[in-house]
Amino acid sequence: MHYPRALQPISILMYHQVDAVAARGSPLRGLTVSPTAFARQMGLLKALGYRGLSMVELAPYLRGERQGKVVGLSFDDGYLNNLEHALPVLQRYGFSATCYAVSNALGGSNHWDHAKGMAPKALMNAQQMRAWIAAGQDIGAHSCDHVDLGTLPDAAAEQQIALCKLQLEAALDAPVRHFCYPYGHYKDQHVAMVRAAGYATATTTRRGRCAVPLAAVGPQPTAAQLDANGQGASTALFELPRVPVWRATSLAALWLKLATGYEDRKASRP
Repeated sequence: MHYPRALQPISILMYHQVDAVAARGSPLRGLTVSPTAFARQMGLLKALGYRGLSMVELAPYLRGERQGKVVGLSFDDGYLNNLEHALPVLQRYGFSATCYAVSNALGGSNHWDHAKGMAPKALMNAQQMRAWIAAGQDIGAHSCDHVDLGTLPDAAAEQQIALCKLQLEAALDAPVRHFCYPYGHYKDQHVAMVRAAGYATATTTRRGRCAVPLAAVGPQPTAAQLDANGQGASTALFELPRVPVWRATSLAALWLKLATGYEDRKASRP
């Protein structure tokens, strides 16, 4: 099947918390966007003619099967404040988003940040995630325990990737088709594990927009069809860059990130 080669790049925005911003000097303060700022950002997307899409809805655009002025919306970790503060705004504009959840932390808190001095913040439980899905949103996988896959033996990393999908699907009674590497860290073998587990895409923290189309349409290769480095066919859909949105990201900066090569140049820096 032939696809046009000059499609516009697609941005996948990366958020974490949408909540009141912690006091100046608080650890990881930049990862929280205030509800007011988030509403203004989504309003800007709408005014510029963008459709905000979850990874489920974005995938056909990434593959070049569909064309349109779209942007991916993703939230890492599964914070309850995504449901409380982001969902009403998404619904107001008819947008959808993927929230990447940590399967062994449902209903808990962001324990991986506690050692950094960050205050505990509540994560959605299974019932709340089902409400998120019922509202037209998507849940993706962010490993079982939010661990750096690069620090684990391969067998443990594979379990973190594959078991997370199974646990979330059992808890939510819904398909989980999209993965996000915790901390953005991954190796070639982790790409192979993600594909073999049955995911359709995986996102990273590498900065940049996605050049499309990223891969030919067709069934994903089985583990046996992948080479020793997990390459097989194109791995582009499993190493997707994203565009970070920080506490201090202004509307003008967001426009630059979306409409220009600003983030692409950031990605090229050593």
